[in-house]
Amino acid sequence: MPIRQATTPSHKAGRVPKLSERNILAAAASGVHDFISQHGVDPQQVLLDAGVEERLLGNPRVALDLGSYVDMMELAAARTGNDNFGLRFGLQFKPEMLGLIGGIAVASPSLGGAVANLAELFPYHQQATETRLIRDGPFLRLEYRILDGRILERRQDAELTLGMFVNVFRHCLGPHWAPEEVHCEHLKPEGWREHERAFDAPVHFAQRTNAVIFRDLDLSRRMPQGNLHRLGQLRDELIGVAGGVGAVSFLDKVKGEIRSHLPAEASGIAAIADAMGVPRWTFQRRLADHGLNFSDLVDLVRRELAAIYIRQPHVAVTEIAFALGYSELSALSRAFRRWYGASPQQLRSMSVAHPLSTGDHPNDDFAQPWPYL
Repeated sequence: MPIRQATTPSHKAGRVPKLSERNILAAAASGVHDFISQHGVDPQQVLLDAGVEERLLGNPRVALDLGSYVDMMELAAARTGNDNFGLRFGLQFKPEMLGLIGGIAVASPSLGGAVANLAELFPYHQQATETRLIRDGPFLRLEYRILDGRILERRQDAELTLGMFVNVFRHCLGPHWAPEEVHCEHLKPEGWREHERAFDAPVHFAQRTNAVIFRDLDLSRRMPQGNLHRLGQLRDELIGVAGGVGAVSFLDKVKGEIRSHLPAEASGIAAIADAMGVPRWTFQRRLADHGLNFSDLVDLVRRELAAIYIRQPHVAVTEIAFALGYSELSALSRAFRRWYGASPQQLRSMSVAHPLSTGDHPNDDFAQPWPYL
C-alpha cells in the first residue's frame, strides 16, 4: 500500500510545497501544535507558513513533505525564541508517540534489536535520509543525516531526531542512561551547554553526520513491551505504507555529500564520487551533463551555507572558514568578496542590523545575491 500523501495549501507566494520521494510520516510531528502553543506562539501560523496542514499532524499513515516538516521546526524555533526547540521537543518525544517506527522499536525483543531496526527502517519513516549502525572499536555509532542537499537549515530536525534515538535507549535502560558522545553536523549553537545536560554526555558539533555513540553494553536487555508478532506486523505495515526509502536527484545528493565532507580533509572529487558509489570519470560526466563542474558545485554549497552561518553572531568567522573547508580565513574573505562584494565581518554587521523577520522562511534560496547590498 503506497503512502497516502497530504496535499498542502498555498501559503506564501511562490512557495507551494510539492510531495515527491522525500516524505516523512506525520506521526513525527505528534504534539508539535501544543508544544508551540506552550511558548505563547500561534501554532497555526507556523504550520501555515511551513506548508503543513494541522489536521494531518500525528497521523501515522499520512506523509508530509520532508522539506516542509524541517521548515516547520526551524520556524517554530525562530517564532518561539527557543533556539533549542528541536532538542527539547525530541527529548520529550517518547518512542510510542512516533507512530509505526516508534512501535517497531518498542516491540523489538531486545535493545540491540530496537537499535538495529531503527538503523534499517528509519528511512522508510523519514525518506531521503541515511541511518547506519557502525562499529567503531568498543563503541557503536547510530548515525543519521538528511541526504537532500536542498534542505539547508536542518539543525532542529537533527537535534529532535537524536533526542528520539536516545529516548529509545532510555525506554529500555531507564531515564538516566547516557551515551558516550553525541555528534551534530551543524555548528555549535549558543545554548550548547543545554545539549550536554540533556544527553549527559559530551556533544561535538560541525561533524560529518549526526550520531549517538554508545558502548556495546546492555544490548541484550529485553525491551519492556517486546512482542515479535507485533514487530512483524508493524514492520510490514511501515514498508507497505512508505513504499520505499525515497529518492534524491543526482545533483541534490551530490550537494548533500559535499556538505557532509566540507570540514574534512578528504573533500575532493574522489571522496565525493566514492561516497556516491560511482567511478570518478562517471561522476564527472554526469556533472558535465548538467552543465556543471565539481568546483562550481562546491562553491555553490559553500555560498549557501556561508549565508546561513554568517547570520549566527555567536559563531566565530574562523569557525565558519573551517566548517566550509577553508584552511585560512583569508580564503573565506576572498570568497565572500567574490560572492557578495563585502567581507564576512561587513555581512555579519548587515545581518545583525537587518535580521530575518519572523515572516521570512528559513530555507529561502540563500544562493541569491545578498539582500542588503
